[in-house]
Amino acid sequence: MDRPATKYARSGDYHIAYQTLGEGPPDLVYVPGWISHLDLYWEEPSIARFLRSLASFARLIIFDKRGIGLSDPVPADAMPNLEERTDDVRAVLDAVGSDRGALLGQGYGCPIALFFAASHPERVTHLVLYAATVKAGLRTDDFPWGPTEEERRAWREASAEWGADEFSASWVTRVAPSAAGDKQFVEWAARMMRAAASPATAQAFMRMQGFMDAREVLPLIRVPTLVLDRSEAHMPKGPVDMPPLEESRYVAERIPGAEFVALSGRDYLPWVGDQDSIVSEVAQFITGVAPVRAPDRVLLTVLFTDIVDSTRLAAELGDKRWRELLERHNTRVRGHLDEFRGREIDRAGDGFLTTFDGPARAIRCAQAIVASASRDGLEIRAGVHSGEVELLEQGIGGIAVHVGARVAAIAEPGEVLSTSTVKDLVAGSGIEFGERGEHALKGVPGSWRLYAASP
Repeated sequence: MDRPATKYARSGDYHIAYQTLGEGPPDLVYVPGWISHLDLYWEEPSIARFLRSLASFARLIIFDKRGIGLSDPVPADAMPNLEERTDDVRAVLDAVGSDRGALLGQGYGCPIALFFAASHPERVTHLVLYAATVKAGLRTDDFPWGPTEEERRAWREASAEWGADEFSASWVTRVAPSAAGDKQFVEWAARMMRAAASPATAQAFMRMQGFMDAREVLPLIRVPTLVLDRSEAHMPKGPVDMPPLEESRYVAERIPGAEFVALSGRDYLPWVGDQDSIVSEVAQFITGVAPVRAPDRVLLTVLFTDIVDSTRLAAELGDKRWRELLERHNTRVRGHLDEFRGREIDRAGDGFLTTFDGPARAIRCAQAIVASASRDGLEIRAGVHSGEVELLEQGIGGIAVHVGARVAAIAEPGEVLSTSTVKDLVAGSGIEFGERGEHALKGVPGSWRLYAASP
């Protein structure tokens, strides 16, 4: 499933960015939490997989709230209220031609989903609330899950570093502790923050959230409702981590007939950790049938590329010129990946780990990378192998990945080296190979016959 196109719905004076993927019925509208950015969703494998899993049983409709992400910006002194945000949901449904659909609200998106379900029940088949929050304001005697004024002030001070790597690392540690050690995830989160909202917008949004209180809406919900949460996850409100489950349980108890399900896990973000259990609960509730879980092992072709003598080159060129050259190289690699339908999985120093669903495309992509790099005075070694790959929450694993890495390490400068598996699979493609003999690959059993693809 390719990345969906971004379109715009008109809501009053504002344009609301949205995307659709999958096929219905049913329709499922995902109302995101605090911030979002439709394009950057697809740069993080875990959330891309989560959205595609939801789209496996419904036409999934995702959008950026007004003032956030790709939707029109909003003046900091005119942030939208709950009613206006609800209008945005209706505008998106109208734009995609959906008369009725299910709503999935997450965190700060739950008040919007609740208000829409209460005011437009004829357009809502089911309501799902994940990590439900209904009041984002300060702590009160009758609602102990909000921050104190002092804690809110501390958050405003901390948010001056909005979008910085340190701020992102702190945020990820709280909302997705399972990914806290993943440097790429932390960097992606920082990039999404910067792209989704400026520091002033983020602070204005939080101030506006402080006025949202959907508690009186709860007893008015008349559509089937499921409230989900994770047993060890804490809802982040400013600098404070709220007690697990308690607010979600409070919400479920006040919606007539609502179901409450507590899943295991400590990550607030639904796409980190065991996302399959969340998707399964949502699918079962909306369609009556749990989806077939995606296979965790699949045949893929892995391609490793690496710049030869990069340390020496960096020393000769100096930091600034080396960084510019490396950024140009990385941009070209990603362009070739788009051309040959490859997927970037990981970066290690100046190298890439990528995957392809066909070995011929992997070989031709590697050859294109080698050729374009040579024009910049860079030499690339590349290793290609096809085999069964384990699909992990973050990246891929399995013996095939280790084989690909070892093959790349053996390759000569400017060489695209492959295993006999790849050579056999691309027979008839017109790609020619030269034999490079048998090799022992460090840490991999047996000997391997390797072949170099001719330029």
